[in-house]
Amino acid sequence: MSFPLYIAKRYLRSKSSNNAINIITYISLAGVIVGAASLFIVLSGFAGLKDFTLQFSSDVDPDLKAETAIGKSFILTDSDIFKLNALDDIAIYSKIIEERVGIRCDDKNTIATLKGVDKNFQAVVNIDAMINYGNWLNQKSNQIVVGWGISNSLSLGVVDYRKPINIYVPKPGKGQITSTKNAFNTTKAVNVGTFSINENLNDTYVFAPIQLAKNLLNYKHNQVSAIEFKLKDGIDAAVARPKIEAILGDKVIIKNRAQLNDALYKMLNTENLAVYLIFTLVLIIAFFNFIGSLIMMMLDKKKSLGTLFNIGATIKDIRKIFFYQGCLMSIIGGFIGLFTALIITALQKAFGLVMITPSLAYPVTIKIENFFIVFFTISILGILASKIASVRISKTLVQDY
Repeated sequence: MSFPLYIAKRYLRSKSSNNAINIITYISLAGVIVGAASLFIVLSGFAGLKDFTLQFSSDVDPDLKAETAIGKSFILTDSDIFKLNALDDIAIYSKIIEERVGIRCDDKNTIATLKGVDKNFQAVVNIDAMINYGNWLNQKSNQIVVGWGISNSLSLGVVDYRKPINIYVPKPGKGQITSTKNAFNTTKAVNVGTFSINENLNDTYVFAPIQLAKNLLNYKHNQVSAIEFKLKDGIDAAVARPKIEAILGDKVIIKNRAQLNDALYKMLNTENLAVYLIFTLVLIIAFFNFIGSLIMMMLDKKKSLGTLFNIGATIKDIRKIFFYQGCLMSIIGGFIGLFTALIITALQKAFGLVMITPSLAYPVTIKIENFFIVFFTISILGILASKIASVRISKTLVQDY
């Protein structure tokens, strides 16, 4: 053990004869502990909110989705279907047709995204759990299932034949429209259920049988907009992705769940970074007090430092003593803060000490990376604060006693 480190440990364990300095030291150490605990709790709370937010979209997002690379649709050939059926990584897949359409009911109109799905869709995503009123659609019918937002805007009921629902989409072609009657493909439908996932999807999507969407858009056999895949248990999306790409070629783009919700992920990650920077700023302010306490300890130990200097210790060695002491204080404070925060977050996770609503506890998620983030932050700030304080020691200080 080096001489400066040995003395730093002795100083760390010993108390000053001046109670005011002891109080200042305890306050600065408490600031490090509270700062480390607060940062970890906030990061855990935000991780919990992130997981809570993403779970609503994850329930209706497939493991992988193949979207058309050019245009609005592509042809899924018989050869493609045979190869996909033979691929061991895929548990099941669903053909999808998506298009923006107009919906009219009585005198009310809205624009929505019609999502035509086949019979496998219920097995690919957990859509049944999202239906909170009515039932899922029948493939051999003109039934639709709409989001709560669209249902409210059109005043739709469930299985209400008194209110005919008209779905219309512009016909493809060129030139001027001479008659609105011949400008749109239309079909009638009946709403049999409503779903609630999140505000964006509730206001955007209408589910329909894939044949209804195909007839409305005049699509050819096996012409689809996308394919949604459910992988077998234990299969990594990163492993299955290149195999599907090899089958479908460059006519599609394969996306995982994160890429399907890239805007949401970017927003949550940006907010996470902003929260981290704000609390790091609070820690920096707390470490100003830490620097002050180290300087006060130097002044209190001035006579002892003079003795060390006279018996051969260099100014560099004496600076190292307080540098090591500051580093040890910050590391110990960081560990205590992390341990305290772990207990608090574990209690919140187990017993729901803080509630958002009477039935919903504030979500928290304990992640190992947050331990390293907090400890790394505390360590770096502690090293910088100790370095700033230790350079205050000069030859004049240790000789003037």
